[in-house]
Amino acid sequence: MKLILAPMEGVVDFKMRQLLTDIGGFDLCVTEFVRVVNQRLPRRVFLRYCPELLNGGYTRAGTPVRIQLLGQHPQCLAENAIKAIELGSHGIDLNFGCPAKTVNKSKGGAVLLKEPEQLYQIVKTVREAVAQEHKVTAKVRLGFDDTSRSSEIFDAVVQAGADSIAIHARTRRDGYRPPAYWHLLAPLVQRNADIEIVANGEIWSLDDAHSARNQSLCQHLMLGRGALAMPDLAAWIKAADQNKIHEKMTWHDVLYHIIHSSMHDDDTKAKRYFANRTKQWLGYLRRTYHQADQLFDDIRRLHDKDEVLAQLQCHAQRS
Repeated sequence: MKLILAPMEGVVDFKMRQLLTDIGGFDLCVTEFVRVVNQRLPRRVFLRYCPELLNGGYTRAGTPVRIQLLGQHPQCLAENAIKAIELGSHGIDLNFGCPAKTVNKSKGGAVLLKEPEQLYQIVKTVREAVAQEHKVTAKVRLGFDDTSRSSEIFDAVVQAGADSIAIHARTRRDGYRPPAYWHLLAPLVQRNADIEIVANGEIWSLDDAHSARNQSLCQHLMLGRGALAMPDLAAWIKAADQNKIHEKMTWHDVLYHIIHSSMHDDDTKAKRYFANRTKQWLGYLRRTYHQADQLFDDIRRLHDKDEVLAQLQCHAQRS
């Protein structure tokens, strides 16, 4: 079983990938999407989205990172895929799942699910441009407005030669509203056993992971918001799969990782970055740790990173 950390724009960036893979359990990370319009992007753009390229394409913990591209022009995507591989990306992922209206208006992300032929051309062109030893993968949803074309979407990716497909078990219209329709992946898995198929969506717990695998028939899982709510979820799932015992992280452990993650030590970000990211993450952590509510209240009006860090350390001492 492979566990993949999902690409989440504005949430799972370099620092978060570093923190979560330090905790363990993940076999691969996929970056936030790099938008490709009509040119070959310079090295600095890829490094901005994937600083791990300076470390051979690995996180600090040694987890490989794959750059995700988003766009509509096959040849331009192919040229940027070659560039990303040259810089050290562990394969290329193609985004056909982003539901954001601004992205879809520019004919990127999930809107391409309405055009399986265009999706096929993109995957095929990128696959032919990238050497076979490098993986080309795609992230899709079950459809745009409904699931009536899910088989066409799946077949387009398979026939184009992708090595793997991650399927978010909802449509673009569904967005991120529960439930995830894991059972709708099973017929797709049964159509083709030769491609690696990864189930994604609404996996918040070990029980959810078991249900997703059983209902979808997928061996592999992609974790997104669930990993933010429970930072050791991947480690827990992996331990259970190997019949090992996993001790759930305490609130003190979570605070330790936030404090020592170096998320507050990023001079390339605005002064409010650490405060904003901590508040954002606490919104997810509340789902698992009741102590996150009090911490959020204590830093709600704080913006300075040193003041927020002081509160974190204070809570850690009391936990």
